[in-house]
Amino acid sequence: MRLPLRTLWFDGRSPRGRAVRVHLDGDELVLQPLDEAADGAARRYPLRRVHWPERRTHGQRQTDLPDGSLIQHADAPEWDEWWAGQGLSESWVVGWQQSWRATVWAVVGSVAVVLASWLWGVPLVSQFVAQQLPKEVGESLGRDSLAQLDRVLLKPTRLSEAQQREIEQHWTSFVERAHVEGDEPAWRLSFRHAPDLGPNALALPGGHIIVTDQLIELLRDRPDALTGVLAHELGHVRHRDGLDMLVRASLLSAIVGVVFGDASTFIATVPATLLTQSYSRDVERRADAYAAERLHRAGLSPAVMVTLFERLAAVRQKEGERGGVLPIALASHPADEDRIRYFREWTPER
Repeated sequence: MRLPLRTLWFDGRSPRGRAVRVHLDGDELVLQPLDEAADGAARRYPLRRVHWPERRTHGQRQTDLPDGSLIQHADAPEWDEWWAGQGLSESWVVGWQQSWRATVWAVVGSVAVVLASWLWGVPLVSQFVAQQLPKEVGESLGRDSLAQLDRVLLKPTRLSEAQQREIEQHWTSFVERAHVEGDEPAWRLSFRHAPDLGPNALALPGGHIIVTDQLIELLRDRPDALTGVLAHELGHVRHRDGLDMLVRASLLSAIVGVVFGDASTFIATVPATLLTQSYSRDVERRADAYAAERLHRAGLSPAVMVTLFERLAAVRQKEGERGGVLPIALASHPADEDRIRYFREWTPER
């Protein structure tokens, strides 16, 4: 028999605690009532069924007993000292919680899980999920994203209805020539004036393609180059790259929520995601390849894209880098020599 400890016992029926003395006897916890009203009969509980309190820095200790009653001990150090003298061992989880080294390693491990998931797991899952989502989901996300961009960045177009109609007719004709009937992805052109974005185009989920007035002005004398830009954005639409990006960000939010306990920003950050994320180099190359192939199929040279990159470079040199350019927008991707060389030297695969 080990040394007893005086404490309070609550029977689960009355809010009033009763004074008891507890001690261990073999593999049992023995609870002996001390008040005069008690019948004096000791209660015995198998140790394996007793839910012992975890050791913490502050707060009372509460022990749950198998019959629904419990022990509450207000003096935590006294309880811990009694506990230490009983020869019982606490779980490894409690030991880790009390160790700053273990806490550091736990944080490092959590970060490693998030990074590994982001680099390998999330891309595979997001691509699969993005392809499986119903068309209606993409269209809804695209409408909501466009509405948000209209509130914070975009202004109504200054193009006349005749100009918009001419551009859309030219583009429609290209899409029909560049695709087998029924093979073209659903699309919708949206013209916007965007002084903060400059010459730009970007594709949103659901087939929404935004074209700025400034881009149309930049390529006014080269309509085929404008077609190439739109074909690049149609490549993003075809491969659901915008949806992939949003799913990827949502999956990361979910992982962070599981690891760190907060998943409150799962889908609510869709517009913010579009404003802060960027496509990977592989995704951009795939969109470039799609544009080159469709231009060739429609009887146009992929080299028309070189004009775009050269003129964008001239705009940057004249006005400096634009800090407000969207990461997913065309103008956010520098017109490097590799991309110019790709379109200039592109040949169809045999």
